[in-house]
Amino acid sequence: MRGDATEQLTMLTAVTPDTLVPVDHPIRAIRVIVDRALQTLSPTFDAMYDRIGRPSIPPEHLLKAMLLQSFYSIRSERQLCERLRYDLLFKWFLGLNITDDVFDHSTFSKNRDRLLQHEVAAQFFAAVREEARRRRLLSSDHFTVDGTLLDAWASMKSVQPRDGGEPPAGGGKNPSVDFHGQRRTNETHASTTDPDARLARKGDGQTTRLAYAGHVLMENRTGLVVDILITGAMGRAEREAALAMLDRQRRSGRITLGADKGYDTADFIADCRARDVTPHVAQHTTNRRSRIDARVTRHPGYAVSQRVRKRVEEIFGWVKTVGGGRKLRYIGGAKNQLWAHMTGAAFNLVRMARLERALAPA
Repeated sequence: MRGDATEQLTMLTAVTPDTLVPVDHPIRAIRVIVDRALQTLSPTFDAMYDRIGRPSIPPEHLLKAMLLQSFYSIRSERQLCERLRYDLLFKWFLGLNITDDVFDHSTFSKNRDRLLQHEVAAQFFAAVREEARRRRLLSSDHFTVDGTLLDAWASMKSVQPRDGGEPPAGGGKNPSVDFHGQRRTNETHASTTDPDARLARKGDGQTTRLAYAGHVLMENRTGLVVDILITGAMGRAEREAALAMLDRQRRSGRITLGADKGYDTADFIADCRARDVTPHVAQHTTNRRSRIDARVTRHPGYAVSQRVRKRVEEIFGWVKTVGGGRKLRYIGGAKNQLWAHMTGAAFNLVRMARLERALAPA
């Protein structure tokens, strides 16, 4: 018998978003962790707003929406708010009813300065990390550090002399710029679109581009991100960021730090040892002598660190593809650091849900 395709509207229904989200959906486990982390930020949220006046969009909704943007690779905040209007899973994650109105995309722009001022993203990232520690998913002994380049939201055509040289002539909003044969460095030139971005390249023979440097400190046992940092893309940025992230860690004894051969320098190795950190750094022996000797390489743990450290590339791969970080969406180091903290937290949440599912008894 053929079914009837005639559309008939339902006048009354008792359906809620919670009944439509599958019981075994991974995002259910993620939401439990997120809600617990947000509870610890309640004092910060109270300090962000006055006690009188028109109620604002709850900051919990903004943070959860940012997580959804990372989980589902949504390109823009405008597109995110559009999807919030009709995606019932999104509404359920924010704690909204089916008929509740959704905030406008401009809400993110209006509230981003407030989130930056109170360092909300950094606190949320730390709360998720502490939740992982509470669930015994973090150790405090073995870590890996690495860095990568993240393309800035600026064109190479925006790079102009710092002394205010002649602007490109002709072409309107998209002028033709011929900079071949010119020597352009970060000391003499800067982007007029994003002054915090720096001219950088990954290696000899590769193209120079405007970029930021992204740095990650990974816990080796479970592959979780314990710290994430955005800095200017400069020569010593990776090593300086690694030391800064090490100094922010809570620890009680000696730890190991795996890294690639770019960290095999005398000053970095000395700085690690001064911090009671055993540098499990890959040996750089091309036309030079490595600063890592048999005192480190003879231990079996060195080979383990060298094998495990490659997992940090999985984090960068997720951040650049799923998290949308291959081309940064924001202008300025502070806004991109906020994005990095939220994207790092999103990666940890997905990873934690998978780990707990794998460790759960059958």
